[in-house]
Order: sequence, then structure tokens, then C-alpha cells
Amino acid sequence: MSETTRKELDLKQVEDYFDGNPNLRKNNLIAILQKIQEFYGYLPEEALEIVAERINVPKAKIYGVCTFYSQFKLEPDGKYLVQVCNGTACHVRGAPALVDEISGILGISEGQTTPDNLFTLETVNCIGACGLAPAVVINEEIYGKVTPDKIHEIISNLKAGEK
Repeated sequence: MSETTRKELDLKQVEDYFDGNPNLRKNNLIAILQKIQEFYGYLPEEALEIVAERINVPKAKIYGVCTFYSQFKLEPDGKYLVQVCNGTACHVRGAPALVDEISGILGISEGQTTPDNLFTLETVNCIGACGLAPAVVINEEIYGKVTPDKIHEIISNLKAGEK
């Protein structure tokens, strides 16, 4: 993350959350982390430092929880969150090959974000669009019956829109 983004991080929401909920304790850690991720879309290190201080839990324990549960993100997503459905229908119809194709196009692996912070690649268990398999969701827009050629076109169009 760029230094500029870090400087612009407003931690007032976290402070206000704790001030408004004085009974929060270490047994509320997961709920606290969920709330902070709701604020920022991820768990900024600076916010986790506040959590550690406010509920008197070592940062190492907090990071252990953050890395154990896949719902938590320690880095922000890119502008475009590319989610490849890997449910049974999508998997059988080529989702793993699509993940490989997207990885090649973007130069990242699953779970990573491009250096320009434009794209994040994830797989998801099921999006409930089995009739459209294989399906890809980009920022909540569903693309169905996606082929390698189609994903190249979709990503090219998104990149072109950034110029």
C-alpha cells in the first residue's frame, strides 16, 4: 500500500466504535474485527494496534485470528475484485482453467492484488448461478459462460477504462 494511502487512513471510526461500546473485551475480538473490516474493507495494521491496546490482547494473537479466518483481509482489495466461482458446476465447466488464465493475464496468484491496486483475484465456493457456469463476478457484476477469450476481453475493457 502506498505511503499516501496510509497517511489518509482515518482511525476515528475505530476510536469512536470503542468509545461507544465501553464493554468490549477480548471475547468480542471476532465481532470487533468484523466491524473494523466493515469500516475499511480490510483490517489496517494501525486499527489492529488500537484493538490490541483497547482490549489488552497481544497483536500476535490478533494476527493469529485474522489469518486463521478467511473472512478477514489484512490488505485492501484492488479496484476490481475478480471472483471466480469454484462451485461444482463451475469447477466441472472450467473454473480452475479460468483462474490460471486470469493469473496469467494479471500476473498474480489467487488471493493477490496487482501492484497497481487495480485487480484482486479470488475464488469463491458458489455464487448460485450454476446455469451460467463457469461464472466470474467482478465487483458484484456476474459474467456467465466465461471462456478464456471472454475473460481476456473483460479484463482488457476494464484496463482500457482506466486510461
